[in-house]
Amino acid sequence: MVHIHAEGPAFFCWIPKLFGKRVICTIHGLDWAREKWKFGVGSKFIRQGEKNAVKYADEIIVLSKDVQKYFMDTYGRETHFIPNGVNRPENRKAKLITDNFGLEKDSYILFLGRLVPEKGIRYLVEAFKNVKTDKKLVIAGGSSDTDSFMEELKELAKGDDRILFTGFVQGAMLDELYSNAYIYTLPSDLEGMPLSLQRGQKVSIGEGSYIGINTVIVGNVKIGKHCVIGANSVVTKDVPDYCVAVGSPARVIKNMKN
Repeated sequence: MVHIHAEGPAFFCWIPKLFGKRVICTIHGLDWAREKWKFGVGSKFIRQGEKNAVKYADEIIVLSKDVQKYFMDTYGRETHFIPNGVNRPENRKAKLITDNFGLEKDSYILFLGRLVPEKGIRYLVEAFKNVKTDKKLVIAGGSSDTDSFMEELKELAKGDDRILFTGFVQGAMLDELYSNAYIYTLPSDLEGMPLSLQRGQKVSIGEGSYIGINTVIVGNVKIGKHCVIGANSVVTKDVPDYCVAVGSPARVIKNMKN
C-alpha cells in the first residue's frame, strides 16, 4: 500500500497502480486555490493531482467536512473524514512571553500560523487597526516562503505599537501563548482543519463538527459533537451536540436531532 499526502504529490498516484499497489490519498486542503499557486502551471498541476486522486486512489481521506462536501459535489466521490489529531499544549502561566514580549494573561489576541496570504492576516491587521482596545494583537509564526508578504504585513502594521510579530515559536513559548491568550483568531480564506485551531487550550470541539470560515471562538467554550458553526460567527458560550449556531454572538438556531 502507498499513502500519498496532499494534492500535488497525488498527481503521481497512478504510478503505484501500475504495480498493483493500493493507493490512499490524504487531502489536506484545496491546495490549487492557495495564493502562491493560483496562477500558471503550479495550479494546473495541483488541480490535476486532485483529479488523479479521484480517478486512481482506492481511498481518499479528508480533514474537514467542507472538503468532503467539495469532493462529493464536484466529483461524486466518497471520502473518509478523519480530522487531525493533536497533543493539547500544557497549560502554563505567563513567564517567557512576559520576559520576551511584555505579554500578560488575557492581554492579547492571538493569531498563530504560517504567514501566507491565504491565512487572512492582512484582513486581521486592517480590522484590528480600526478597533479601539488596549489588547495587543500577537501574530506568531514564520514567513514560510513568502518573505515579501511578511514585509507587507509589517508595513501595514507600522504606526500601531499594539501589533506584535513574534516570529516562529515552539515548545514552552508556544504553550504559554495559547494558555494566556484572551482570544484565538483564524481569519483564513482556505483551511482543512488547522492544527493551530485544534491546539487552542481553552476550546473543545467535538467529533464531526464543522467550523465556518472566519469564525472566532472566545474563552473556555465547548462545541459539541456534529455541530455546524456558521461562517463569520463569534462563539462565546457552549454549543450542545448536533446544533447549528450562527451570528455574533452565535446563537443556536436548530437542533439537528429534533
